[in-house]
Amino acid sequence: MKYSKIIAGTMTWGSWGRKMSKKEMESLMHHCIAHGITTFDHADIYGAYTTESDFGKAFANSGVKREDIQLISKCGIQYVCENRDNKVKHYNYNKDYIIWSVEESLKNLNTEYLDLLLLHRPSPLMVAEEIADAITVLKKDGKIRDFGVSNFTPSQMDMVGLRMDIDVNQIEFSLTNHSAMHNGTLDYMLTCGIRPMAWSPLGSVFREDNEHTRRIHKQLGALLDKYKATEDQLLLAWTLKHPSGIIPVVGTTNKERLKLAMEATKINLELEDWFLILVACQGHKVP
Repeated sequence: MKYSKIIAGTMTWGSWGRKMSKKEMESLMHHCIAHGITTFDHADIYGAYTTESDFGKAFANSGVKREDIQLISKCGIQYVCENRDNKVKHYNYNKDYIIWSVEESLKNLNTEYLDLLLLHRPSPLMVAEEIADAITVLKKDGKIRDFGVSNFTPSQMDMVGLRMDIDVNQIEFSLTNHSAMHNGTLDYMLTCGIRPMAWSPLGSVFREDNEHTRRIHKQLGALLDKYKATEDQLLLAWTLKHPSGIIPVVGTTNKERLKLAMEATKINLELEDWFLILVACQGHKVP
């Protein structure tokens, strides 16, 4: 596999979250790598266009070899902030902008190439041929290795994928947001050989306290001893069980939770336990 089984999401490493110093980022980077998390997920907009640069400075000082890690970034969202002269949040997927955006990410991340470039969200105005032209140039110049999308539906993947290969679609997926299992998104990716990555893989289980999440906690609690695992590990194991090969993008900056997340990749939920967890989420038996 081209990417680690758990991906470190960097959205909260900078000003949108922990506001980590360069040394703290270096330390977290080394911790991730030591536990087998070698893929780091970025987007140009994180930290209002500052987190890539913060990470890049830490990476340049870290002693980590470029070939030992994988860097992902996303482009396309035009965010309204002090660092961009945008009147309204919108999307831009014209050829020149995609190429410029990747070149900015490379400069900020202190790297010569991205292992994966994703279009951050679909735009109603995107033109597949123009996207294809940009990706062709970027691949020819060695600035990106793989290309993918994020938050795209099957029809949107079809439209873009007819002009170029899509390697990845990064979608929101978790036990509490598993609509991609039923609306054809994961079926499509499994059929077409497109790797799913899942952002927010723990869903709302730890963010909300209601009848829904209490049912889930009760069922997870009944399985903790059997699998010698924590609740968050069981939630990740539940997602990892899907045959499409979903890779969770874990957004925590807590070192212990990152370690536990990687250990979750060794858990193989039994078939009926997987369905017990699903039923607890749904509140009713499967049809």
